[in-house]
Amino acid sequence: MTTTQMPTTVRGEGAAPPARPARGPRREGAAWVFLSPWVLGACVLTLLPMAVSLYLSFTDYDLFDAPNWVGLRNYTQMFTEDPRYWRSVGATLTYVVIAVPLQLALALVVALALKNMRHGKAFYRSAFYAPSLLGASMSIALVWRAIFNDGGTVDQLLGTGGWVNKPGWALLAVALLTVWQFGAPMVIFLAGLQQIPGELYEAAEVDGAGRWRRFLSITVPMLSPVIFFNVVLQTIQAFQVFTPAFAISAGKGGPADSTLFYTLYLYDRGFVASHMGYASAMAWALLLAIGVVTAVLFRTSRSWVFYASEGDR
Repeated sequence: MTTTQMPTTVRGEGAAPPARPARGPRREGAAWVFLSPWVLGACVLTLLPMAVSLYLSFTDYDLFDAPNWVGLRNYTQMFTEDPRYWRSVGATLTYVVIAVPLQLALALVVALALKNMRHGKAFYRSAFYAPSLLGASMSIALVWRAIFNDGGTVDQLLGTGGWVNKPGWALLAVALLTVWQFGAPMVIFLAGLQQIPGELYEAAEVDGAGRWRRFLSITVPMLSPVIFFNVVLQTIQAFQVFTPAFAISAGKGGPADSTLFYTLYLYDRGFVASHMGYASAMAWALLLAIGVVTAVLFRTSRSWVFYASEGDR
C-alpha cells in the first residue's frame, strides 16, 4: 500500500510572518459608532448644561429676561448676606450626620442576619430591598408625612403629637425615611460578607475569639472597602436629598426652616423666586462641597480601609 504525503511548506528564516488584521481607522470608527450615544448624551445632557449653569452663576437671570452679568455678586450674597442659606447648610449637614450612619448601621445588621439565614434568604432580601425602590417617590413621602402628622400613626402610638409640625422632630422624620431605604447598601454589604473566607472565622473560633471579637477583628477589616464604598455613595446622595423634605414640609422647609435642605432652598431660589443665577451659584457651591467631602473621605480611608490585595495598606 502506497502512502502519499502532502507537501508541507516550511517558512524560511527570512520569511515574513502572516499578516494580522489592521487596526486602522475602520476599527476606530466602529468604536466611535458604538460610543456615540453615550458621548452625545454626556455632551448634550451633562457637559453643556453644566457650562451654561456655570455662566449663569455669574449673572442675574430670572428665566424670562436676558442674563445680566454681575460677576461674583451671587457668591458674595450667598456667603455673607443670606441667613437662610446658612440655615439650609446646617439642616443638610445635620441630616447627613444623622441619616447616613443610621442607614448604614441598619443595613449592616440586616445583612449579617441574612448571611446566616438558611431558608427564605431570597424572599427577605427582596423584601428589604423594596423600600429602596419605592422610598424616593413622592407618594411614599406623602404617606410618610401622614404617618408623622398630627393624629397620624406615630401620634396615636406614642402620643408625641405630629413630628412634622415640631422644629426639633421634623428633620428626624425625614431622616427616618432615608434610614428606611436601607436596601441598596444592605445588598452591597451582603455581597461583601459572602466574599469573606469562612476559614478565618473557624480559626478565630478555635483560638477562643467570641462573636464580638470576630466581628471587630475579621468582619470589619475584611468588609472595610465595602463600608467605604457605601459611606461615599450614601453621603453624596444625602447631600442631594430633595423629595422627602419637599413633601413633608409642603415645599416650605418648615417648621422654622428645620427641613430647609440645601436642594430645597436651591429649588426655592431658582423656580419659585426666579433667581436662576443665584440658584446656579448655589448648585456649583454644592458641587464643590461634595467634591471636598469626597476627597476627605478618600484621604482618611488610607488609615482604616484594608485591601487584601495590598497587604501593606
